[in-house]
Amino acid sequence: MRRIVVLDAPTNLGLRPPTATSVPGCYKAPGALRDHRLLARLQARDAGCLTPPRYDPGDWRPGDGVAHAAEIARYSILLADRIGAILGEGEFPVVLGGDCSVLLGAAVAVGRLDGRYGLVFVDGHSDFRHPGNASYVGAAAGEDLALVTGRGQPDLTGLEGRRPYFRDVDVAVLGIRPQDEYRIELQAAGIAYRAVPELRSDGAARSAQWARGVLQDCDGYWVHIDVDVLDPAVMSAVDAPDPGGIAYAELELLLAGLVSSPRCLGVEVTVFDPDYDPDGVHAAELVDMLVAGLAPVRIPPADAGRRPKAPAVQAPAPRRAAEDDPPAEPAEPGVPTIEPGVPTVDAAPVVPAQARRKGPADAAAEPAPEPAPDGSMVRRRPPVVDHGPGKLRRRPEASTPG
Repeated sequence: MRRIVVLDAPTNLGLRPPTATSVPGCYKAPGALRDHRLLARLQARDAGCLTPPRYDPGDWRPGDGVAHAAEIARYSILLADRIGAILGEGEFPVVLGGDCSVLLGAAVAVGRLDGRYGLVFVDGHSDFRHPGNASYVGAAAGEDLALVTGRGQPDLTGLEGRRPYFRDVDVAVLGIRPQDEYRIELQAAGIAYRAVPELRSDGAARSAQWARGVLQDCDGYWVHIDVDVLDPAVMSAVDAPDPGGIAYAELELLLAGLVSSPRCLGVEVTVFDPDYDPDGVHAAELVDMLVAGLAPVRIPPADAGRRPKAPAVQAPAPRRAAEDDPPAEPAEPGVPTIEPGVPTVDAAPVVPAQARRKGPADAAAEPAPEPAPDGSMVRRRPPVVDHGPGKLRRRPEASTPG
């Protein structure tokens, strides 16, 4: 067990502006989560904030490549330094984004370690747009999985001469929608994935075990979580809500199952946008989920002082899957014990966050979600105005290249 260290990475450089006169609000996410006592509840060490460069797409036009590429590259190196320092102390980094471009910084940090490391990519979208499958690129947050697997412009895919940061066979994708436009390409590349229906049919806990099995030959792995993996009925405060996501209970079980292994290096949480959460309900729900999901990692502060200091930038010692990932694990709070031959049923119904946090009378007074064509319940949110292609990660009405 390791001490959790929280590091803010409030960059929004990887997204298009939501309107002509505004900037993406995901840079406010770390502050919103801290306001709900995330650090105190995690008993975490505070690693501060890595301030990002100014958001200014300038006169970017389609065909110019990734917007803010130079700024993202510089920020990624600095973020890698900060994450590497935490890993070097033998601690567990929890990086609060920001948009999905923070994955580049984590990828560089992991690439500096000796050994072979993988990525568990928990996201509602594959983020696999690149010049080989799109007419142009522009928003790094919609291209992050492509970039970290070596697809895209060299000033982002080859930082410090490392390309790719993760091999295709060392990536496990969880939570994409079954209609994701790049799912066939993921399969052709040998990138293992489970869309939401398969994740639910096997259960969140077993899906976490599946991802760990995909990466069994790796010495460790990093976990990326984009909160748009959640259904918009419970998490609409994202730039591209997409019906058909999972519930908080499922994400909690998935996270707990991933971080319970000593091979898990750390976690990043991205894309939560407080501008779409004026009453703070989504922030509170997200903090509740993170506290429960990260429970297997936590140690009391009194014990942290007795932990020996690890050598600088050293990964956890490699362990065989047979030792590290047994079929039955020690029970942790919120993590079910999985026994061979016993089916796991942990899929939870998608319940609006407001109804979960309030009493029945209050919930009844809430405006009802509207049914989407696929049967899921989606709350209305302010429309996102398209002011030029390629600057937001995805168009909100359909997951197509910006």
